[in-house]
Amino acid sequence: MKFKQNTVLFFLLALVFLGCKDSEKNKPEQKTKKSDSYVLVREWPNLPSDLILGNPTGLGINSDNNIVVFHRASRVWQEPMPEDKIQENTITVIDKLTGKVLNSWGANLFIMPHGLEIDKNNNIWVTDVALHQIFKFSSDGTLLLTLGEAQVAGNDKEHFNLPTDVAVSADGSFYVSDGYGNSRVIKFSKDGTYLFEWGKFGNKQGEFNIPHGIDLDKNGFVYVADRENNRIQKFDSKGKFITLWQNQSTDQLYSVTIDNQKNHLFGIDYWIDNDTIVKGSDIFRFDLDVNLQMQFGRTGFYEGPISRYHDIKIDDEGSIYVGDILGNRVQKFKLK
Repeated sequence: MKFKQNTVLFFLLALVFLGCKDSEKNKPEQKTKKSDSYVLVREWPNLPSDLILGNPTGLGINSDNNIVVFHRASRVWQEPMPEDKIQENTITVIDKLTGKVLNSWGANLFIMPHGLEIDKNNNIWVTDVALHQIFKFSSDGTLLLTLGEAQVAGNDKEHFNLPTDVAVSADGSFYVSDGYGNSRVIKFSKDGTYLFEWGKFGNKQGEFNIPHGIDLDKNGFVYVADRENNRIQKFDSKGKFITLWQNQSTDQLYSVTIDNQKNHLFGIDYWIDNDTIVKGSDIFRFDLDVNLQMQFGRTGFYEGPISRYHDIKIDDEGSIYVGDILGNRVQKFKLK
């Protein structure tokens, strides 16, 4: 009997000790979801040697399922922002199968590229955080619409402050996440007329600390990557808060995208420990209620280089594309 009592006492002491050890961790460890469904396609893309692929900050997929990359070419992030435009091409179209470049344009148009969206008509929407502007182009690069005043920041109906991303509805209306300087989401009609906005700086429901990426599902619900709050927030089409997913293991959640064919939400994060040790990024897959289904990358089930994913997209076969601004590359993960 005494032996059993001592055994129980030892077990309880061990639990206390382990609990104390867990409390000493700098960051709570988020339980890793095993994913053996995606494999990195190492031979993709197949870029020419003379192409300067800078930070690939924005990704889109056109109706041919080819990948459109918005990148910074020879430009690097600077503060204060530079004033001259990038001389090289900044928009590159890549064949999803061969990885070869199909088209490239965008020279002398942008100062600091950021977000990219492609609508159902293959129009290309981009944001430039240095210009404080939103641009809509046709697929051949013809400018169709400009919002915001060049290099003038603001927080009214006609101005943005370092806008980060765009999401376009089926009816042509669109949402802008605005962004680094403003903590809001704005909705516009298809012709660019201001409709309404929501959000302010903070960490409560419906508040933002750098709304960095945005996407819509086929029912019109809005998903926002709230970067510095390290979470994904879901809203209805009017900006009413519905739910959120809080990342527990990293510092920043960069972007979101929807796979409307399989009703999945994807997100990407980034972790640099103590601002010195780069841990890298994870890819997350959720259902549309923001329940985590799987996770891979930094935490396991990935054998590629350490990466800093800035944007993510899914093609019609379920393949994942991510823009890595640490290695200045686009990665493709094929669904097994």
